[in-house]
Amino acid sequence: MFDAVPDDRRTSEAAAPRPAPTERVCVGAIVAAHGVRGEVRVKCFTVAPENIAAYGPVEDEAGTRRFTLTIVGVDPRGARARIAGITERNAAEALRGARLYVARSALPQPGADEYYATDLEGLAAVASDGRDLGRVAAVHDYGAGAILEIAGADGNDVMVPFNGDAVPTVDLDARRVTIAAGIFDAERGGKSIDDGNER
Repeated sequence: MFDAVPDDRRTSEAAAPRPAPTERVCVGAIVAAHGVRGEVRVKCFTVAPENIAAYGPVEDEAGTRRFTLTIVGVDPRGARARIAGITERNAAEALRGARLYVARSALPQPGADEYYATDLEGLAAVASDGRDLGRVAAVHDYGAGAILEIAGADGNDVMVPFNGDAVPTVDLDARRVTIAAGIFDAERGGKSIDDGNER
C-alpha cells in the first residue's frame, strides 16, 4: 500500500513475540443473489475482483461450508459468480452475508509495501509524538485508497488515510502503527486525544 519506513525509535525492551498470523484470510462476502439461476454478487477484498476464485475453494466464516466459485463477470461493484451446486435463486439468496475465506497459505506473500487487512487489525496505534491513540479496528477501502479506522483510546473512532504521510511506520513485529500526530489530530477535528483542547 505504501513504502514502509523502518521504525528506528524502538525501545531497548524486547518486542513481544509476534502472534501467529490468522490461518485464514477473508477475501470477500456474498452481497446478493443475481438472476434466477443461482448466481451471486460478491464484494471482493482482493486486488483484482476475479482473484477471489484464483486461490481455490473458499469457506464460510465458521469453516463448515466450502464453495467453488466460477467468476462470470466483473464490474466496479465486485464480481458475479456461480457456486458449484447452487442452481436456483433461493439457494443463492440464503448465502447473502456469508464472508468468504481462504487459507493464508494459498495466498501470495505480501510485498515489502503491502499488508493484509487482517494483519493490521488489532495493532496498537501510536502518534508520532508518542501518544497512545488506540487500536486499528478495521481497514476500509471505498475506492479512493485504504483507510484505517482507529478505535480511539478516548472512545472515539477516527478514520486515517493509509498512506506514507499519515502512517509512516507499520511494525508488525512490534504490533503497532505510527500515525503522524498532526494528521490524526486534524482527522479528529483539531482536538488532541490527551486533553480535548483545540490545536
